[in-house]
Amino acid sequence: MKTPNFEELEDNVETGRPLRAPRRKGSSMWFWKAFVIFLMSTIGFGAFFYLYLRYAELPPNEIANPSAVVASDGTMLTNLVKGDDTHRIKIPLADMPQNLIEATIDVEDQHFYQHSGINPAGIARALWVDLKSGQVVEGGSTITQQLAKNLFLTQDQTISRKLREAMLTIQLEMNYSKDEILEQYLNVIYYGHGAYGVEMAAKSYFNKDAQDLNLAEAALLAGLPKGPSIYDPYLDFNQAKERQRIVLDLMATEGHITPAEADRAFQEKLELAPQKMPSGKAPYFTDFVSYQLKTTYGISDGELYRGGLKIETTLDSNLQAAAEQAVQEQLKKLPATAKNMQVSLVAMDPNTGAIKAMVGGRDYKQSSFNRALAKRQPGSAFKPVVYLTALMNNYTPATRIKSEQTTFTYKNDQGEEKTYDVHNYGDHYLNNYIAFRDAIARSDNVFAVTTVMDIGPEKVINTAKALGLTGDMKPYPSLALGVFPESPLEMVKAYAPLANGGYSVEPHVVQQIEDAAYNKITAFEEQKNAILDPGVTFILTDMMKSVYTSPSGTGFRVHEMFNRPAAGKTGTTDTDAWMIGYTPDLVTAVWVGYDKDQLLSPTESYVAAPIWAQFMQAAHAGLPVRDFTPPSNVSELYIDPDSGQLATENCPTQQREYFLAGSEPTQWCEEHPSVTGTVKNIGTKTEGGLKSFWNWVTGN
Repeated sequence: MKTPNFEELEDNVETGRPLRAPRRKGSSMWFWKAFVIFLMSTIGFGAFFYLYLRYAELPPNEIANPSAVVASDGTMLTNLVKGDDTHRIKIPLADMPQNLIEATIDVEDQHFYQHSGINPAGIARALWVDLKSGQVVEGGSTITQQLAKNLFLTQDQTISRKLREAMLTIQLEMNYSKDEILEQYLNVIYYGHGAYGVEMAAKSYFNKDAQDLNLAEAALLAGLPKGPSIYDPYLDFNQAKERQRIVLDLMATEGHITPAEADRAFQEKLELAPQKMPSGKAPYFTDFVSYQLKTTYGISDGELYRGGLKIETTLDSNLQAAAEQAVQEQLKKLPATAKNMQVSLVAMDPNTGAIKAMVGGRDYKQSSFNRALAKRQPGSAFKPVVYLTALMNNYTPATRIKSEQTTFTYKNDQGEEKTYDVHNYGDHYLNNYIAFRDAIARSDNVFAVTTVMDIGPEKVINTAKALGLTGDMKPYPSLALGVFPESPLEMVKAYAPLANGGYSVEPHVVQQIEDAAYNKITAFEEQKNAILDPGVTFILTDMMKSVYTSPSGTGFRVHEMFNRPAAGKTGTTDTDAWMIGYTPDLVTAVWVGYDKDQLLSPTESYVAAPIWAQFMQAAHAGLPVRDFTPPSNVSELYIDPDSGQLATENCPTQQREYFLAGSEPTQWCEEHPSVTGTVKNIGTKTEGGLKSFWNWVTGN
């Protein structure tokens, strides 16, 4: 025990100062020991991390890991990018034009030669720009980061993938010179249309070697990697030119070219090479799949063309083959003058919205434009929308309207009063009252326009919108005759509720998507909503059967080609011909016409119907014959079509019709009264001959 210092104790007592505790040296020593341990650990970890990054092998890479598009049965339709040398050609940096190298650095990574792979200033600047705009408009990735991502990583946006990218970026900078990194980048980056690297891009877009590119061409290519589908000069040339302007201005700002050179290059005419046709089956369909993946499912170009995805589609391979065969065989029957006439066919399951077959043109190699998505005048194929609305507004199958040349008055958008003369095809009129069913079968224009003006065109437009039609429709009398364009895809969507009992379904081509590890990324979620009374849809469907079964029906000529229960409607304008029809299993729209609105001859306009019938016959082969089932809210009666009244045993024509409960006619036919006084409907047999006459005389 330490002896107290009495002298110090006495001094403190005399002065009144407090006693001082003995100094503890252990606490300060602990801090310094911890600091040294932390410093040594950091240095050790840093040294280990450096040595690991410096000497660890980079992972193997596969530049083009293609995404596969398959049919619903697993049949391969196409690889969006083939992983072979036809889609990438490596060339040394020395063989790349200097203006392309400079354009790429200026637009992608202006400080490429100054930073060490990751540019914090660039990331901060991009973040600031994105925050100001409220959306991602500028990326902060350097060329080295983009190379690491394209060589080794998937396209997902997780934190772990970002950390892995940063590590690989540092490794690349440690193992390669800047020029080597730039050379690799320019050989693997994706430029669109299956082209990886500048050499393949130069051949794909300009049909020349990369070293032969001029300034204008180099600037256009340098702007593509940011968004190959956005700036695709084949799809949107103006957008591609705007991007080229940005690249040229950046080159001028960085001093690589003068402003005058930038202006001359921008004004220079670009001669694009002819597009190479993709290989694979159902090219119009697979093009639409690619579009849907990007716009609906948010799949980026990187994920789509290098993500190794498996896209399971709704396409039925057998139905697609039948569609293509029907188109080709029926078009061959036309005269040689119709060689430029085009066609589209869309077949959809009305119960799910799954697209089963799609033909977008006569020959994909001659024109990749998908006419199944193009808006054209549907003509009388729009009339079911009118009649559907009418049945929801007190019309019944007993409704009759006089078929004669008629003039209607209406007001246009400016409130001016106008007149509209309605003409039937060939100016043929019955000049008498026509039954609802017969008007549908004959496609009587007077009946349709009178109906629209009677119930109100605004109601018809509302029905059309509810069915999914998006045309810019006006409340004019001509609305009834389908003068406002719609696409074949939209028309099958609008007809689907008639086939499925009143439910709207969403047309779709993608069933599910799997990643490279066979994990399901996403799957289509069925969207089926009740929008129509099933009784109304059944009644209209039953009347639309007469288009095929009635000798006066506009589709009767193909009845023998497809003799199952089916309903549908033809549509003909001066430049467009349609046949849209359905069974409980399939709804199909066929359109024929010319891209530049050339007038159709009668022979050309008739070809839509046999294409439809041949396809539908093949599509239903092996399926059980099914008819449309009447719902519980309809009743079956026989009427006299000439009077619209309940038929008696004396009516020469007894037409069976369905009515919504409560809307049935109650009056017996006055033109052909019953002689027995005991008439029953629905084909009930009545007494005839002398006995019937005697009962009438005696009043029994």
